[in-house]
Amino acid sequence: MDTHRIRYDMEKMIIEKPEDIEKKSFEIIGMELAEKGIMLPEKEAPLIKRLIHTSADFDYAETLYFSEGAWDKAISLLTSGADIVTDTNMTKAGINKTAAAGLGIEVHCFMADPDVAEESKKRSVTRAEVSMEKSAGIEKPVIFAIGNAPTALIKLREMYDAGIYRPAFIIGVPVGFVNVVYAKELIMDTDIPCIINRGRKGGSNIAAAAVNALMYSIR
Repeated sequence: MDTHRIRYDMEKMIIEKPEDIEKKSFEIIGMELAEKGIMLPEKEAPLIKRLIHTSADFDYAETLYFSEGAWDKAISLLTSGADIVTDTNMTKAGINKTAAAGLGIEVHCFMADPDVAEESKKRSVTRAEVSMEKSAGIEKPVIFAIGNAPTALIKLREMYDAGIYRPAFIIGVPVGFVNVVYAKELIMDTDIPCIINRGRKGGSNIAAAAVNALMYSIR
């Protein structure tokens, strides 16, 4: 069977309905993974495929790290209405509002808050660091979806080490070149339940896609 030809025929098909476009995209992703000889773990496969769908980057099939029991822990937190904190308003905007509301989830991003900006300037630290400190005041369990700022992950690790705060869950997928790999490894080296993308790749859209994949699996 000429899978390359089949995939080309699928890609050039004219599809009008948005849901059909997404369905066909996932079919192509599944075919290409098979061509590459990549077998995804059954439970985590929907999330990995959604990140590939978001980025058109198949590296996520091999670089995503799930701590032991991470999937079940994340689902448990979401179904019990845990809050979500993001490090960018782009991630917050990308999280499906209908799905979040249906689960009783509130999504926060404190990066643009005046008090965060003032404290950041006064102490000469990043807004992401101050945002993480502010998040520690949320009384509910919090899932952190970090797609941009490695300093957010570093601050979460600092608070964890100091015994000040332990995040309920971390999705750590910041993108970039400075402190990114290091920050991700800091989180993987704890017992905090997490989903981390090793290496430099990630982004706000990836963080939002990961949250959405988890919520969609509940639906």
